Amino acid sequence: MITKERIRVFVVEQDCPYQEIDDQDDQALHVMLTVNGEFAAYTRIVEHADHVHMSFGRVLVIKRFREQHLGYQVVAATIAEIKARYPERDVKIAAQNYLKAFYESFGFKAVSDVYLEDNIPHIDMELRLSEPTSDEM
Repeated sequence: MITKERIRVFVVEQDCPYQEIDDQDDQALHVMLTVNGEFAAYTRIVEHADHVHMSFGRVLVIKRFREQHLGYQVVAATIAEIKARYPERDVKIAAQNYLKAFYESFGFKAVSDVYLEDNIPHIDMELRLSEPTSDEM
């Protein structure tokens, strides 16, 4: 069910042929929202490639559930899960650039210029979850 919807959204809808299921899926924490028992929204939490931050991605809302603010709900649930499991780690994501303001609403800050990933404009963004040290104040 999750795999089918991820391929439908990220490969078919976005017309972006790439290897959607990857080696990170086996180690990822998968976050799923349901509405009346139906699969409605999803993300996956992974360790960032830098081994310093946590990350999440593959954020999707099933087409028939869009326009119900489930994107906000699934991202909020994902951030809460990261805070609970990894309170000492900040979050770094590769966001599609058109969603920059959406992620800023959660406190993310842009930390890169816009770049192409799979021919889609992206931007790296960070969210600070850990407490600043006395050296950083």
